[in-house]
Amino acid sequence: MITMRRADTLGNAHSDTLILRCHFAFSDYQDPAHTHDGRLRVLNLGTLKPAQVYHLGPEANVDILTWLPAGDIVSNADGFEQEKVGQGGLHLLSTGTGCKRLEWSAGPEGATFIQFWFMADVEGVPPAQEVRASFPQLEDGGFRILASGFPEDDPEEEGQITDGAPVTLTARARLLHAIIPAAEGAAYSTTLGRDLYLLVVSGIVTIDGYVLHCGDAAAITDQQDIVVIAQEKAELLLVDVAAR
Repeated sequence: MITMRRADTLGNAHSDTLILRCHFAFSDYQDPAHTHDGRLRVLNLGTLKPAQVYHLGPEANVDILTWLPAGDIVSNADGFEQEKVGQGGLHLLSTGTGCKRLEWSAGPEGATFIQFWFMADVEGVPPAQEVRASFPQLEDGGFRILASGFPEDDPEEEGQITDGAPVTLTARARLLHAIIPAAEGAAYSTTLGRDLYLLVVSGIVTIDGYVLHCGDAAAITDQQDIVVIAQEKAELLLVDVAAR
């Protein structure tokens, strides 16, 4: 089953200094019809002005993934070194036993970000941080795994990471990315008991006869296989999470 979430139906949440566009209830945006999608608790879109800072905390037992469509940010969390993330980069903060302060500040050109929160499946672990500056695109335009809680998705766990290997989640989840040329498609298969959530970052796509424009999303349940066709060049993010 596919349930559409159009861009113009998203909620607005006032969080710290920002007004966020929210797919699920967050801060002062409360919507009983949209509280989460499986173990995906938060999907927020935000824009930071030059040098503007976004604060959160305290948080525990969630994996917070921040992906940048444009601009650059510097992350700053208690107990961790500052990390700079640019366009197309990904920042992970697994809050584990607890982080008192989380902070992202924009560079001189500002930044837009998309933030995902996954409910952890492994609790009681120390907080952890990972950053990827970029991810090489697949030649066939298919889905590439950006973050995963499945060890088999990252066979090279030792040594310095130079190939854009996925960041490691404490949630049994995946975040995937695709750039699909016009008139081409990308397929993905999951297993029983999983939910998929597809977000169109840019372009226009179709899935099972539904048309999604930039900013639209589709919640996919009780369906293991999907094929997304680009009507024009499209950039997508796809979440694969446990349904419960």
